[in-house]
Amino acid sequence: METPETNPDTGTVPVDIKIEKLVYGGQGLARTANKVVMMPFVIPGETVTWQTIKEHPGHIEARLANIITPSEARIIPPCPVYGRCGGCHYQHLEYDLQVEHKKKILAESLQRIGKLTPPDEIGVLRADPYGYRNRIQIHFDGRRMGFRAAGSRNLVPIENCPLASPALQHALSAIQSRLRDHRFPDFLEEVELFTNEDEVVFNVLKSRRGVAKEFFPWMAQVIPGADQSRLAYQVGENRFRVSYQSFFQVNRFLLEPLVEAVLGEAKPAWALDLYAGVGLFSVPLAKRGGRVTAVEVVRGAAADLEHNKSAGVEVVQKAVEFYLEKFEGRPDLILADPPRVGLGKKTVEHLVRVKAPEICLVSCDPTTLARDAAGLVAGGYEITSLTMADLFPQTYHLEAIVRLRLR
Repeated sequence: METPETNPDTGTVPVDIKIEKLVYGGQGLARTANKVVMMPFVIPGETVTWQTIKEHPGHIEARLANIITPSEARIIPPCPVYGRCGGCHYQHLEYDLQVEHKKKILAESLQRIGKLTPPDEIGVLRADPYGYRNRIQIHFDGRRMGFRAAGSRNLVPIENCPLASPALQHALSAIQSRLRDHRFPDFLEEVELFTNEDEVVFNVLKSRRGVAKEFFPWMAQVIPGADQSRLAYQVGENRFRVSYQSFFQVNRFLLEPLVEAVLGEAKPAWALDLYAGVGLFSVPLAKRGGRVTAVEVVRGAAADLEHNKSAGVEVVQKAVEFYLEKFEGRPDLILADPPRVGLGKKTVEHLVRVKAPEICLVSCDPTTLARDAAGLVAGGYEITSLTMADLFPQTYHLEAIVRLRLR
């Protein structure tokens, strides 16, 4: 039998190390004499032992072995599969501190990646940290239902999820009750459940063969709405049609506060809403009296947007980058809520050329946000406010709202 290495920089034997901070991705950062070590499920200030999973050029990917000195903020996670399911990262941490650490991660991303100075005050949007999700994806393996393990295709069987809304909790229980019925297809691999709390749409994302049409009315007997492909979602005074695969925010508690935070007091005569989705921002903005050009490339979402639009909204189904290539004019406000990859260099260049007096950028990734904001600042804008919207409690994900003004 080989003797284990005893080098403290490899973590192959128990070695104490102190966690310095949390970083984007859900991991804690610590240092040995020569290496940066990254591991999940830790809290800054804790002393732990660790084991190496993989060495990278810039850091060591590690797993937590033992907690020597636990943080006073450490709590017992309510979910029985926490740490095995890959969905959550912070259930072991008091929620107030989750929010504070996310603010720090957002500010540090702007500083480190964008070389920008964040505002002294970072606003926060937050709500109940459990029961907030209106959309989840469930995986199947024969007659088993669950989520994927972290960094793996392995199935973690579940009966319920504390992040899911009450209607989704009911839907999960209903599926569980029918899993062993011969009418439930054992070749299903992945489904998405989306709810407005009155109905639940049951979308098949992946299956080894086609699902019979009779299956959906049968499931609708226990899950109202399971035989539909779209639903109506009320946000404030506005009602939105949301169809299969149309993007919509997942935090049911923060939809209206998010709209209010993004729109602020703005009453532009003309605004561009880029990556407009089903019109979550376009519709209420146009009702303030101006006109809105809403740009969305996804066909289904653009069709929903056309259905949802109010007077003053013009729908353009086109990729944002291509739309802006030939864009002429100077809107009073540009809203942009891009996917996780961000705006990208070309789109930033187009926005700098257009020179709208104000830009509001909504981002779900602080690293791409820092890159995009840096390009806008270099092009003549300045950051006037920054808000961290915690749309994804118990996870490392965060949303940011950045307002920029042309200098």
